[in-house]
Amino acid sequence: MDTKETQFLQLIGENKGILYKICKIYEDDPDDRDDLLQEMVLQLWRAFDTFRGDSKFSSWMYRVALNTAIVFFKRQKRRPDDQPLPAQFDHADDLPDAEEHQEKLAVFYKAVQKLGKVEKALIYLYMEDQPYDEIAAHLGITQLNVRVRLNRVKNKLKEIIKEMNYEY
Repeated sequence: MDTKETQFLQLIGENKGILYKICKIYEDDPDDRDDLLQEMVLQLWRAFDTFRGDSKFSSWMYRVALNTAIVFFKRQKRRPDDQPLPAQFDHADDLPDAEEHQEKLAVFYKAVQKLGKVEKALIYLYMEDQPYDEIAAHLGITQLNVRVRLNRVKNKLKEIIKEMNYEY
């Protein structure tokens, strides 16, 4: 293996959690998540030469992976809402928390699936504790717009969860 490939694999390995979380937010089917993960790694490899090191690798990776997820999501056929929830949570990384926590997490991710692509990106970056200025840079909007949109997305998630007959 050459040094470029070694460096790429090391950086991906150190930041793979980012990719897994994006996949989980954008795809509810385990097979689709695997496909999206492969597509993100492929696009990251293709774009790797454009990484100049002006920002942290993880920030650059967020941008490439989110853009890839958005494009991938657009290409996917939307499933009818009347299909049952796939068994994605059987394959998800199990947290050592109680069953109730897993149920809440499943409901939350199901609700996130109903958000628009930019809303998903926004909530994902927020969940990753990204500062508002970095979220703004990733999404190409102002910090004020991040705050306003984030407030709206949180309220929208509450409504979606309420419509699912589930309340925290």
